[in-house]
Amino acid sequence: MSSWKRDAASGLIVIIPVLVTLYIIYWVFGSLASVALVATQIRNPYLAVLLTLVVFVLVVFAVGYLMRTALGRFLEDRLDDVINRLPGLRIVYNASKMAVETALNGTEEFQKPVKVEPWDGMRMTAFRTGQRAPDGREIVFIPTSPNITSGYVVEIDPDDVIETGESAEDALTRVLSAGFGSSTAGANDVSKYLDETEHENGEERDGSTEKPDGMADERDDDAI
Repeated sequence: MSSWKRDAASGLIVIIPVLVTLYIIYWVFGSLASVALVATQIRNPYLAVLLTLVVFVLVVFAVGYLMRTALGRFLEDRLDDVINRLPGLRIVYNASKMAVETALNGTEEFQKPVKVEPWDGMRMTAFRTGQRAPDGREIVFIPTSPNITSGYVVEIDPDDVIETGESAEDALTRVLSAGFGSSTAGANDVSKYLDETEHENGEERDGSTEKPDGMADERDDDAI
């Protein structure tokens, strides 16, 4: 690649994510401001958004405090029962509720990325769910790339789960970037694992192909 193409590519890699992020912030602020202006009847959009956020935070803490009481748990159960009687909506409700619970109250196991080998010689990035199947197999989630909201739920033998030692952020960066954004730390961990595996396999091959000294001398004599 020529110098000007490399410089242009490097510049776009920095600028485009910034522009996309700013556009998302602008879109979210505009949508929130339009709703806040109608709800609060305040002409200043910044004040309306600020007031809406304050009210939202207060409502979140109030509902959270209510959920710690017997009345709150009773109301939550009744709400779940009503939603689960509605076909179609119950799928969206339960999926979103599970996603929020996993993101906010998820166990450390779910936040720990691992590798699985669905076929010989092919490894895929997966995440622990902290759940196990009735037969003892570990349940892991293999996300698709670059859309991590879809994927595969796989039941795998615990001994077949490969530890990588990388963080969830590094694994998600690799998946979201379709492999182009692999972190150095994660790559080093995987490379270390591969080197250790190759070293062990090499020792096994050396041990299996070692011949007695007498046989080696006989081959040398024949060659002479």
